[in-house]
Amino acid sequence: MLLALPAAMMIASGSIHAVVNAIVKGPRSAPGGDAVGARMTARASTDGASAVILLPATLAVSLPDGAWGWLLASAAVHVVYLYAMVRAYAAADFSAAYPVMRGAAPLLAAAVSVGLFGERVSTAGLVGIALVGTAIFLLVAGRHLGRAALGWALTTGSMTALYTVADAHGVRAAPSTASYIVWDFVLIGSESVALFALLTRGRVFRDLAAQWRPGAIAGGLSIVTYGLALAALALGPTAPLAALRETGMVTALVIAAVFLHEAVTPRRALAVGGIVAGAALILAG
Repeated sequence: MLLALPAAMMIASGSIHAVVNAIVKGPRSAPGGDAVGARMTARASTDGASAVILLPATLAVSLPDGAWGWLLASAAVHVVYLYAMVRAYAAADFSAAYPVMRGAAPLLAAAVSVGLFGERVSTAGLVGIALVGTAIFLLVAGRHLGRAALGWALTTGSMTALYTVADAHGVRAAPSTASYIVWDFVLIGSESVALFALLTRGRVFRDLAAQWRPGAIAGGLSIVTYGLALAALALGPTAPLAALRETGMVTALVIAAVFLHEAVTPRRALAVGGIVAGAALILAG
């Protein structure tokens, strides 16, 4: 019963996260054919909007004393995470890239635990690892996800696992949950805009004028989704709650089919179901 509230918060966070990422992914074709640049602008507008929305709140919350190290660690991981994400979305459909991004985190965590640290894994955990690996193979073998897109998606997933751990420790070390959430969004949002402005040689600022509306919507939703996640992590254990957030892959599949008009084949739907089931078994193990 004590986990009921944070669990519900994480499930809601997962669905909203899928919506935010669908906005960042955008249509298949990009203006001028620059798929990477278009996703960089979308990501910068989303994160920048989040930072602007919460900037006034920095005057109302305390400084995150005791959590600065975790904030900086999260920011460092986000540099790789943000870049890998836009490259994955530029190279593959949303319904193919997003499940791998989200499903890779529990798979990689389990692989490191067993292979590097020699931890014992239950039968359910082993079956879960096999399920996730098989599901990712289905996406690749079905030519839904090329080698480059797979690499970027797996990199995004591994960075997700790292920043989730950093933020889980940080939100517990901060004076308050609100303090960490506000400063985390302001820091990451500023970093995102600076990173993509540098990579596009300032072009991102010109392109923002045409994308500020979806960016503002995604930015507001981004605050809701990760704010819910951080608040849940402040109340409960990291591993099971982080795994629950992956249920957003089901929402992502619906969005891809209905709104992005992607071809969600039976094989792709089966792969997503396998990743969700595998993540649940890894958690149970």
